[in-house]
Amino acid sequence: MKATVAGAPVSFGVFELTPDGAETVSADEMLEALVETGYDGVDLGPAGFLGEGEALAARLRRFGLGLAGGWVQLPFSDDAAFAAALPELESALRSFVAAADAVGGRPPLPTLADDGSAARRAAPGRGAEVDRLDDAGWDRLARNAERAVALVRTAGLEPTFHHHAGTFVESPDEIDRFLGRVDIDLTLDTGHLALGGGDPVDAVRRWGDRINHLHLKDVDLGRLRSVVAAGGGMREVWSSGVFVAFGQGDLDVSPVMAAMAERDFDGWIVVEQDVLNGPETAIDAFLRERTADQQTNRDALRAWL
Repeated sequence: MKATVAGAPVSFGVFELTPDGAETVSADEMLEALVETGYDGVDLGPAGFLGEGEALAARLRRFGLGLAGGWVQLPFSDDAAFAAALPELESALRSFVAAADAVGGRPPLPTLADDGSAARRAAPGRGAEVDRLDDAGWDRLARNAERAVALVRTAGLEPTFHHHAGTFVESPDEIDRFLGRVDIDLTLDTGHLALGGGDPVDAVRRWGDRINHLHLKDVDLGRLRSVVAAGGGMREVWSSGVFVAFGQGDLDVSPVMAAMAERDFDGWIVVEQDVLNGPETAIDAFLRERTADQQTNRDALRAWL
């Protein structure tokens, strides 16, 4: 395959839900760790974490890393909330364009995702049971997603859509429905697909022609089931260590990679090991542990890339 491997701030405990009072690694510490462990790119992470505009481009050039993409979560099923959130998308697009122009190479894919609902986020994997979107809601979701797709393409970039636990596009059936309504290709996230009741290898067979971005995770399914059975929501999933280094969980990335290789996948592969660190985290030890895990993850992909 001609794919390019990127790391992600979320693997180092840096994303939008990092709790108040929790110390996090710095942008430079994280990028140093990714370079040391053999990655060629990085996902954007929370707005501003890697810098914006020229500051972002300069940091990427300094470390010799490309920008793989970045998370833009929008309330597609709510017209008023979607309109209010558009400046967030426009701001992110300015960062993507600046990075693409300054760094060159494989362009970033703005990674669009639905915002879901509080009820869904509290019941990952059971979204349709607790908060089912009606036909009118699906019409709004599809219409607003198409608007977002058009904005990304107007900016000169190709978008991708991330199915995600806790949103209205979580289960395989919901992914099918979304792809049937919206002209955008898919980010296949192995971990979130498992949360949504899907199988990653079957997903490649089912949606392979529409997959333009990969988020690879390994998952401790026993721990995941325990969290969900205890009533845990997405915050508890992220803080419980459900996402583990490749080979330490129950999702073997090898058959997924083999299936993508058969399709000559040529895009970004973002390795993610989502974690929420708390105020009690000893950040130096945490950074060493996360760096070691990213080395394990990168080494696991060397047979393919």
